[in-house]
Amino acid sequence: MSVARRPLLTATAAGTLLCALWFVPSANATDEDRTAAPQREQVTAEPRLAETGGVDTTPYVLGGTGFLVVGTGFVTLAMRRGGRAS
Repeated sequence: MSVARRPLLTATAAGTLLCALWFVPSANATDEDRTAAPQREQVTAEPRLAETGGVDTTPYVLGGTGFLVVGTGFVTLAMRRGGRAS
Protein backbone atom coordinates (compact mmCIF):
# COMPACT_ATOMS: atom_id res chain seq x y z
CA MET A 1 0.00 0.00 0.00
CA SER A 2 1.28 3.40 -0.90
CA VAL A 3 2.25 5.75 1.92
CA ALA A 4 0.11 8.44 0.29
CA ARG A 5 -3.03 6.31 0.72
CA ARG A 6 -2.59 5.62 4.43
CA PRO A 7 -4.06 8.97 5.57
CA LEU A 8 -7.03 8.39 3.27
CA LEU A 9 -7.56 4.92 4.72
CA THR A 10 -7.32 6.28 8.27
CA ALA A 11 -9.78 9.08 7.51
CA THR A 12 -12.18 6.60 5.92
CA ALA A 13 -12.01 4.30 8.93
CA ALA A 14 -12.56 7.21 11.34
CA GLY A 15 -15.52 8.49 9.31
CA THR A 16 -17.05 5.03 9.18
CA LEU A 17 -16.72 4.67 12.95
CA LEU A 18 -18.36 8.06 13.53
CA CYS A 19 -21.22 7.16 11.20
CA ALA A 20 -21.71 3.86 13.01
CA LEU A 21 -21.79 5.63 16.39
CA TRP A 22 -24.48 7.99 15.09
CA PHE A 23 -26.95 5.09 15.16
CA VAL A 24 -26.21 4.01 18.75
CA PRO A 25 -29.26 4.87 20.87
CA SER A 26 -28.79 7.10 23.89
CA ALA A 27 -28.92 5.74 27.45
CA ASN A 28 -31.66 8.19 28.50
CA ALA A 29 -34.51 5.72 28.25
CA THR A 30 -36.44 6.86 31.35
CA ASP A 31 -38.06 10.09 32.47
CA GLU A 32 -35.62 12.63 33.82
CA ASP A 33 -37.39 13.40 37.09
CA ARG A 34 -40.01 11.04 38.51
CA THR A 35 -40.39 12.98 41.79
CA ALA A 36 -41.71 16.15 40.16
CA ALA A 37 -45.41 16.87 40.05
CA PRO A 38 -47.11 15.20 37.09
CA GLN A 39 -47.49 17.50 34.13
CA ARG A 40 -50.03 17.37 31.39
CA GLU A 41 -48.84 15.30 28.48
CA GLN A 42 -48.39 17.10 25.22
CA VAL A 43 -49.85 15.58 22.10
CA THR A 44 -47.07 14.80 19.64
CA ALA A 45 -47.09 13.51 16.11
CA GLU A 46 -45.12 10.38 17.05
CA PRO A 47 -46.91 7.68 19.03
CA ARG A 48 -45.28 6.48 22.23
CA LEU A 49 -43.86 3.01 22.66
CA ALA A 50 -46.66 1.92 24.98
CA GLU A 51 -49.30 2.90 22.44
CA THR A 52 -47.81 1.14 19.42
CA GLY A 53 -45.98 -1.79 20.97
CA GLY A 54 -42.88 -1.15 18.86
CA VAL A 55 -40.16 1.34 18.08
CA ASP A 56 -39.35 3.18 14.88
CA THR A 57 -36.52 1.14 13.34
CA THR A 58 -36.32 3.06 10.07
CA PRO A 59 -33.02 4.87 10.87
CA TYR A 60 -31.40 1.59 11.91
CA VAL A 61 -32.54 -0.20 8.75
CA LEU A 62 -31.37 2.62 6.49
CA GLY A 63 -28.04 2.94 8.30
CA GLY A 64 -27.42 -0.79 8.25
CA THR A 65 -28.26 -0.98 4.57
CA GLY A 66 -25.91 1.90 3.83
CA PHE A 67 -23.04 0.27 5.69
CA LEU A 68 -23.76 -3.04 3.95
CA VAL A 69 -23.52 -1.33 0.56
CA VAL A 70 -20.27 0.43 1.48
CA GLY A 71 -18.80 -2.81 2.83
CA THR A 72 -19.76 -4.66 -0.34
CA GLY A 73 -18.06 -1.95 -2.37
CA PHE A 74 -14.87 -2.31 -0.31
CA VAL A 75 -14.86 -6.10 -0.74
CA THR A 76 -15.43 -5.75 -4.49
CA LEU A 77 -12.61 -3.21 -4.75
CA ALA A 78 -10.25 -5.46 -2.78
CA MET A 79 -11.11 -8.45 -4.96
CA ARG A 80 -10.45 -6.49 -8.15
CA ARG A 81 -7.12 -5.20 -6.89
CA GLY A 82 -6.10 -8.70 -5.90
CA GLY A 83 -7.00 -10.02 -9.37
CA ARG A 84 -9.41 -12.63 -8.01
CA ALA A 85 -12.70 -11.14 -9.19
CA SER A 86 -14.65 -13.23 -11.64
